[in-house]
Amino acid sequence: MDNNAKKILLSAPYMLQEGSMFDDFFREHNLSVTRADIIEHMSEEELLEVIEEFDGAICGDDPFTRAVFEKAKKLKVLCKWGTGINTIDLNAAAEFGVKVCNTPNAFSHPLAETVMGYMLNSVRNITVSTEEMKRGIWSKIRCFTLSERTLGIIGIGNVGTQVAKRAAAFGMRILGNDIRSIAPIILEQYGIEMVSKQEIYEQADFITIHCDLNETSYHLFDKTAFNAMKRKPFIINTARGGHIEHSALLYALKNKLISGAGLDVFETEPLPKDDELLTFENVFLAPHNSNSSPKYWNMVHKNTLKNLIENL
Repeated sequence: MDNNAKKILLSAPYMLQEGSMFDDFFREHNLSVTRADIIEHMSEEELLEVIEEFDGAICGDDPFTRAVFEKAKKLKVLCKWGTGINTIDLNAAAEFGVKVCNTPNAFSHPLAETVMGYMLNSVRNITVSTEEMKRGIWSKIRCFTLSERTLGIIGIGNVGTQVAKRAAAFGMRILGNDIRSIAPIILEQYGIEMVSKQEIYEQADFITIHCDLNETSYHLFDKTAFNAMKRKPFIINTARGGHIEHSALLYALKNKLISGAGLDVFETEPLPKDDELLTFENVFLAPHNSNSSPKYWNMVHKNTLKNLIENL
């Protein structure tokens, strides 16, 4: 590596945890890589302190704001590991000439299977039965099949469609909602009934969120939405934490407006160790890890590095 090496900031958690796996690639392409010391993502303040020296960056959910792009005098390319780019100011990136790349449709399959896992655990009472058995309680808990339940999917994109495919195989009634028109063949193939959000709130036993996070979907689930949920649905969010207003979710749980929740994403990440969500037995939590799959991780690793080299 010589003095002309391009400087790269690496802050994508799933690449950082691979250790030296990419060192040969970086040497081969004459890249000088600085690895961020993080758990989930850098803060804006941390980025502002260092971003000026880098030619490229591979990021996770780091907040690349206008202020960060203003400071990033050398930055040519910002590679988002994965799909979601809601923490990146795309207008500012374009204004300052920074190419933003991501990997669309990266984790549809593992996310869809996580959603099914939450639903199966709920209707079959797997966790509850296990916990009672370990406490010495032999109790015949009432269970249901998914075919007895109605699923509401908000966002019939890549992930939402994969969820519908799996739910249809279990014989569920599927309600869908999207601001875009969905291809009739998709609706027919999986038996999706397109309805309003209000109809989903009133009719669904499970509601899962799979839309982009933007100004129209931020805090989509607030107190008004929870108060409209007639069947006390189980809420699943593997998309973005900002879809659900945290205080409204606590309100819904305390007032039994919903039967529980399966959450992989949160408004604040990592989730604080004293967060009240941790006290509810009917809330199942994961550390933003629904994309977990070596097969799909490796696909995103390769695509991210390809994007970096092609745009430096």
